[in-house]
Amino acid sequence: MNLLFICSANRLRSPTAERVFSAYPGIQAIGAGTSSSAKTPVSCRLIEWADIVLVMEKSHRDEVAKTYGELLKGKRFVCLDIPDHYELMQPELITLLKERVPEYVRLSAVET
Repeated sequence: MNLLFICSANRLRSPTAERVFSAYPGIQAIGAGTSSSAKTPVSCRLIEWADIVLVMEKSHRDEVAKTYGELLKGKRFVCLDIPDHYELMQPELITLLKERVPEYVRLSAVET
């Protein structure tokens, strides 16, 4: 299962999600950003690669849908409603992600 996590700059929320969910067996996760200055900008290639596209805020959902609407057809496209109030790997952000993502993605136990 390929998960694409999208925030604005790809510096805090989506890299955290990428690290957390890459630890699950059968999951490949990549973080990207909507900003042109993002560490990893969203691209057609990433949208095509993803089985599920998970954005952090409604503004990201709107921007990604406007830019990549055709590529999103037939894909699960989810807004997690996680505001930009967290630092990289902040425990509260990890908790929120672990609460919200399993609503949309079936996860196996993390390998030890």
